[in-house]
Amino acid sequence: MSPSLTDRLLVPDWPAPANVRALQTTRLGGVSVAPYASLNLGSHVGDAPLNVERNRMQLNTMLPSEPVWLEQVHGTVVADADMAGCRTVADASIARHSGSVCVVMTADCLPVLLCDKAGSVVAAVHAGWRGLAAGVIEAAVLAMAVSPQNLMAWMGPAISRQAFEVGEDVRAVFVDADQQAAAAFIPGQPGKYLADIYALARLRLKALGISQIYGGDRCTYSEPDQFFSYRRDGVTGRQGTFIWLEK
Repeated sequence: MSPSLTDRLLVPDWPAPANVRALQTTRLGGVSVAPYASLNLGSHVGDAPLNVERNRMQLNTMLPSEPVWLEQVHGTVVADADMAGCRTVADASIARHSGSVCVVMTADCLPVLLCDKAGSVVAAVHAGWRGLAAGVIEAAVLAMAVSPQNLMAWMGPAISRQAFEVGEDVRAVFVDADQQAAAAFIPGQPGKYLADIYALARLRLKALGISQIYGGDRCTYSEPDQFFSYRRDGVTGRQGTFIWLEK
């Protein structure tokens, strides 16, 4: 991998076991041109396929194997990266075998990484508001099959509350499920609310019994030089959030 790309990757700041490896890409360090400039990893957004492949190949030089790229549909299906092939329709994946790489792609939706304190299982979760409300985090935790008290989570770059305007219908979905979720919404324009997707995810994680929660301090929308944002740009690329167990 070129030094320029290496310098532009983010390493999650969390006390994961030494054999748990994770990284977060930004939009920097690739070969794609506008509006996908430059490290677009999404093959479904209209970018030149060869550029996407070149971007992914650059990342592969620091990964133990080809990641299990998911076809994300804002659902709750969890794939097993130890056995799944690429293009599996799912919004999360888990891995127990060393060298199996889980990845989710986002451009405003919330990426969540999970691992257990023993370093025996990891997961990557694509948690947009639809998947979050439907229980994608809960599904991933269930698939990991370890006590939630032994898990920790890291929340990667997502759209922040000041930029995430939603309707009353979205607020109702969360508040009907948990009255505490009301605190994650503040009134915006008439009939609209500004939603804190990080706070909503923390509520879900804590309700499961996960108390070690890290990250959640970036904004894809308001950092155009660093991140792709679908809500800001419409046509844009995707960044990736990766996790695996080291061989």
